[in-house]
Order: sequence, then structure tokens, then C-alpha cells
Amino acid sequence: MDAPAQGLRILNSRRLTLVAANHELVSQDLAGRAALSVALESTVPDNWPPELYDRTAMRYSLDELADPAMQGWSFWYLVLSERNELIGLCGFKGRPDDAGEVEIGYSIVSQFRGQGLATEACMRLIGWAFSHREVKQVNAETLPHLKSSIRVLEKNGMQFAGPGSEYGVVRYAVTRPDGS
Repeated sequence: MDAPAQGLRILNSRRLTLVAANHELVSQDLAGRAALSVALESTVPDNWPPELYDRTAMRYSLDELADPAMQGWSFWYLVLSERNELIGLCGFKGRPDDAGEVEIGYSIVSQFRGQGLATEACMRLIGWAFSHREVKQVNAETLPHLKSSIRVLEKNGMQFAGPGSEYGVVRYAVTRPDGS
């Protein structure tokens, strides 16, 4: 993205521009690739959206983002800066709970996997989460056979924390570095 559109929350990492989803962006995503491309001022690949982000998830996010305070605590669009191309999503499953925990998730379109982009996006968003004093821990859940997903978590300092919230799922966690 050359310049962020008015009102968008933007974070940058070494290779990525992370754009926090808001009600308008998700509405454009639901309208189709062309509308999302205009809204993000980025190329949207033919195989958009990535796995695990279907129209049902989009509609759920749209409803959730009707509350502007959710911006940042939902998902972020990941734009590969050098190519100005949308490559995936990374984000949280809501605001911190009463224990100060948030859950992170991510999905990258197939042609951009294996390049460390999910790791980079997670690292940036984990840092963003810990910049909020109420966040004490970031969690993630995955299936034990998804070795590349587990590597993303481990590269971000997450450690195995036991079974997840559903049968067959495992949980990883990282605690605020300063321990507060």
C-alpha cells in the first residue's frame, strides 16, 4: 500500500503491511475480490480467500466489527509490501478475556506459504497485543499434524500448553515477556 486509506489501522513489519479489518473492508471482501482490491489498494489473488476464512467467517466478522472497538481484535489483512499483494490473514478471536488472554490465528494463500510470512505476521501482532497492558498471554490452537503451523507458533516463542478447546486440537501459548 502506498498510503493508508483514511481511518485504517495499519501496522508494518519487515515485509508486510498489516491492515486491521473493519466493517467497511469486510463488506468489500464479501462483495468480491475486485471490491476488496479497490478498498485495500492492493492486488487480490485469484485464490482469495485463504483456507479457514470462508463467507460464514466473513459474515461473523462483519457483525463483530459493527463495534468499532473490535478493530484490531479481529483479523488483519496481510499485504506483501514489495508486491502490494494481499497474501493472507492473521488476527485475534476477540478482545482479551478476564484472565488477559487472547487467541491468535492465521491463514496464508498457498503460493505464499513456506516463506516465513505467517511467522512475521504473528510476531508483529503478538507484539501489538502485548503493547496492551491487559494482555498477559497469547494462545493459539492447531492440529498436531500441521507441523508448519506448529513451527510458526514455536518461532514466536509459543510453547505446547496441552489440549485445545476441541477434540484433537492442541494449544500453544506465550506469556507477556515482562511477566506482569
